[in-house]
Amino acid sequence: MNYTSHVDTFARDNLPPRKDWPELIFDLPELKYPARMNCAAELLDGALARGWRDRVAIRAPDGQCTYGQLLAQANRIARVLVEDMGLKPGNRVLLRGPNNPMMAACWFGVFKAGGVVVGTMPLLRAKELTEIVRKAAVTHALCDKRLGAELVATQLACPTLKSIKYWYDDDAGSLESLCATKAGSFRNVDTSAEDPALIAFTSGTTGTPKGTVHFHRDVIAMCDCFPRSCLKPAKEDVFCGTPPLAFTFGLGGMLCFPLRFGASTVLLERLSPDGLLEAIQKFKATVCFTAPTFYRQMAQIAKNHNLKSLRTCVSAGEALPDATRQLFRKATGIEIIDGIGATEMIHIFISHTPESVRRGATGYAIPGYKATVLDAKGNPCAPGVVGRLAVKGPTGCRYLADDRQKVYVQKGWNVTGDAYAMDKDGYFFYQARTDDMIVSAGYNIAGPEVEGALLAHEAVAECGVVGVPDEERGQIVKAWVVLKPGYQKTQAVAKMLQDHVKNAIAPYKYPRAVEFVDALPRTETGKLQRFKLRN
Repeated sequence: MNYTSHVDTFARDNLPPRKDWPELIFDLPELKYPARMNCAAELLDGALARGWRDRVAIRAPDGQCTYGQLLAQANRIARVLVEDMGLKPGNRVLLRGPNNPMMAACWFGVFKAGGVVVGTMPLLRAKELTEIVRKAAVTHALCDKRLGAELVATQLACPTLKSIKYWYDDDAGSLESLCATKAGSFRNVDTSAEDPALIAFTSGTTGTPKGTVHFHRDVIAMCDCFPRSCLKPAKEDVFCGTPPLAFTFGLGGMLCFPLRFGASTVLLERLSPDGLLEAIQKFKATVCFTAPTFYRQMAQIAKNHNLKSLRTCVSAGEALPDATRQLFRKATGIEIIDGIGATEMIHIFISHTPESVRRGATGYAIPGYKATVLDAKGNPCAPGVVGRLAVKGPTGCRYLADDRQKVYVQKGWNVTGDAYAMDKDGYFFYQARTDDMIVSAGYNIAGPEVEGALLAHEAVAECGVVGVPDEERGQIVKAWVVLKPGYQKTQAVAKMLQDHVKNAIAPYKYPRAVEFVDALPRTETGKLQRFKLRN
């Protein structure tokens, strides 16, 4: 590794051994990065060096800001972190907020100060936040005041979390108040290209969160692969969409990609399919990022909106059904760009251009990446044979202090947990997940975590949770529940359990279907046979 700028070396110290990293490939000229790199400096300070100071960077319902204004605010936030909150390079900073301009500025402020961002979904509860804070030994947090209650509860259980500042807060010590006292300049921490910049959390099949460490170089690499080869953005583009910045899908598509190419992005806090179409019309958006579920629903009502500005649509987060692709194209004339990425890889690595789409296929390995399908012994499968998807490129999996590194990385390949088949031309066709992860409307949901929430209710004796096919959402969470004596198998009890899960963990994880049974299928040793529930 190159010499670190980190004073707090927790993230680096908890990387997997170098021998357990995937093979990294930097074949493209644009991937030849210098040894010293700060991704915020590259994206923001670099934008001004390229003459984009007065270009609009972020659009929002209450106004817009230029690249110069965004840079100044990120610099002020970096000053607050260092001068008022005592941040040292390498400290982990939890960010909690919806997609809005202040949230975007916070990302860059942390990067500039040499901190490591730990992004969190707005819907997460204290239980889930506590797991993340403990795993990453988070020391600081910046939070939208409207989401503060769960973070306060988290801090009580997490002694490492010493300092929190809120925005959208009237308090004299709020983030905005402190920023107002700061100069709009900041000397960026001279980070190594291989210094951790981001710990992105993803839930595994056990529900235990896995933190994936991405370097400053990785943030820029994701901008120089998929968008460059598949989107071909221009400075005039206006990006819009639904993925939260806490998802790497959203961090790329809703923030880093547009800024890398001098474009602008529309940041909206909450969107329905109709609301997204209204935003595209209002802001004259040209590029849209969302999940297949939204595209299917948008196709039904697209005729009610003026979408003349829209030219490119990107789908990821779950497999794009061909029926949805055809429905949306018939409604809008736009061929959706499908893609598969992974939190472990930071962003999309298999996709296509609108001109190179193949029916039923996710796409091909984009420039910068290699992909194949492996059999159970780790050998490449013949064309058309289903196996495990494996990929390598300029980014890859580095779990934070997690033994599952050796499961994900095998013989230099990142083995994603997806079952695919590849045709003779190198197009990849999705089959299913190879583990127990439920992918519903673009969200990854671990069945055992939902089971744990259900089992905490006094009415539940046993339960099993799996994903079942659903035309609208791809999959939905379904729970099979054995009730304790005294409780009736009624719709009222089912709703009571659903509401309980919504209050215990992130609401999107709740079981949309509940079936009461007298017993669950188990092995002789007592293990739940989930495959029988699926069947």
